Amino acid sequence: MTTTQLIRRRVVITGMGAVSAAGIGALPLWNAARDGVSCIRPTQLKRPYNGRIKISAQVPNYDPTAHLEAELLPYCDPFTQFSIIAADEALAQAGFKGKEAGGHRTAVVLGTGIGGAQTIDDNAYAEYVEERRPDTLTVPRLIPSAAPTTLGMRYGAKGPTFALASACSSAGQAIGEAFEMLSSGRADRAIAGGSEACVTNGSIRAWEALRVLTPDLCRPFSARRNGMSLGEGAAVFVLETLDSARARGATPLCELAGYGTTSDAFDPLRADVEGPTRCMQLALASAGLDPSEVDYLNAHGTATYANDITESEAMRAVFGDAPPPVSSTKPVHGHALGASGGLELVVTINALREQIAPPTINFLEPDPKCQVDPIPNNARKMSISVAMSNSFAFGGINATLVVKSI
Repeated sequence: MTTTQLIRRRVVITGMGAVSAAGIGALPLWNAARDGVSCIRPTQLKRPYNGRIKISAQVPNYDPTAHLEAELLPYCDPFTQFSIIAADEALAQAGFKGKEAGGHRTAVVLGTGIGGAQTIDDNAYAEYVEERRPDTLTVPRLIPSAAPTTLGMRYGAKGPTFALASACSSAGQAIGEAFEMLSSGRADRAIAGGSEACVTNGSIRAWEALRVLTPDLCRPFSARRNGMSLGEGAAVFVLETLDSARARGATPLCELAGYGTTSDAFDPLRADVEGPTRCMQLALASAGLDPSEVDYLNAHGTATYANDITESEAMRAVFGDAPPPVSSTKPVHGHALGASGGLELVVTINALREQIAPPTINFLEPDPKCQVDPIPNNARKMSISVAMSNSFAFGGINATLVVKSI
């Protein structure tokens, strides 16, 4: 039997969890996205900040001691903390306790754009301003692999375990690569998603320097849009083969039906139409679906001028003159970089399950260069059987996930 003749196993999602600017839990995130409630607020930092951008989407009133064991905290940067909280929720929803989900056939794949950004920022300040030596556990906290290895130890997962860092496509690629492992038979279960805790003094100043942050309102696909709002959080999912889920009596939330990933190979910062177009086409081919079967699309939708135009052109290249209704939920939860694809998949799955497409809030009027239906300002009740979620990153790394009802 050749590789192309191998039987692909169906993959389902049986649990999901989130930490976001909407609070702790997947439900608060969905409620905020569905109801169009922005969670972007004045930024709160532990050291003075004199930059131009004063807003971001931070996790509100966050106290790690309320969610995690005291002995674990010295080893965990907030990005790892967020991943643990989200994973605990996902495993509980999937019906697992302790290390029941673990074993040699359970993979852990976590995406992050930066890793331990707060640890890096804190230690840079300690070294250059306070002239203090770094904390002994600095390296275990800041490495991007800290999150997946911590989850692996927590749940006894001994299968393939790694961090994936591809900027804003990190979570999407992590979930997609876990999907590929399960569908090809390399694993039977996976804990996958993304996490980011990047709202720090240094990070905000760096993003300011790129001139892509809005000082007021994030307005994807809208005329007069002027940039994104930085966010943070995590989203983690339990992926299983359909046969495995059925064997233990689990009720899937949805089927993870397809995945595509491509590289533009074009520019460090500017997106290209061809790469995202081919990425969506590959995801549809992976799912065995025609473009006409997609009912709703959760867009990357950063609200930067050029990126929204490029994504709109790519959608029209895939779907023709009438792309499915589209929304970007980044004005709600911010652009959480390596976690964004995970947060947006939580929203996409809930849209599928509740038959409600969330709105693109803060929308003023159409941009003639973004010829899509952005579901402006108000959620839309509609029939959704198949939904797609896009993540497009700096460097031209693209990831698209397709989910459908089961």
